Amino acid sequence: MAIVSLEEMMAALKTGDRLLGLDLGGKTIGLALSDVMRSIATPMETIRRTKFTKDAENLISIIEKQEVGGLVLGLPLSMDGSEGPRCQSTRQFAANLLEKIEIPILLWDERLSSAAVERILIGDVDMTRKRRRDVVDKAAAAYILQGALDATRGTGL
Repeated sequence: MAIVSLEEMMAALKTGDRLLGLDLGGKTIGLALSDVMRSIATPMETIRRTKFTKDAENLISIIEKQEVGGLVLGLPLSMDGSEGPRCQSTRQFAANLLEKIEIPILLWDERLSSAAVERILIGDVDMTRKRRRDVVDKAAAAYILQGALDATRGTGL
């Protein structure tokens, strides 16, 4: 497939396909999985990054096992909406992944996702710093994925 719009993503999915949200970091990849109705994003796991080939193998295994029909990859835009080096890295990761698996990938604005999740984990849950580090990436992936899922509500997508 290719990098697609939200409309193209939803059109490409079959009934029962799940979406996998990814929060791509320098050292980890946070993962979140939608339900089969594509209404709720649930934090799944955090993968410690190694070499791209190994990371891609891990993701492909999860995609196949969880019957994932598309990926929602957080795009780290600057606050003014411009794209910097981290966006280029994310786009390259998506392009490299598309060479290994045919799946639609939606790039979704992830501005402030990690900050929002950190605020929740500190304020509402009162989680320790060590425990927050263990869950923030997968929680950020769920935040990103939920944003895309919410954008489809009431639109007929």
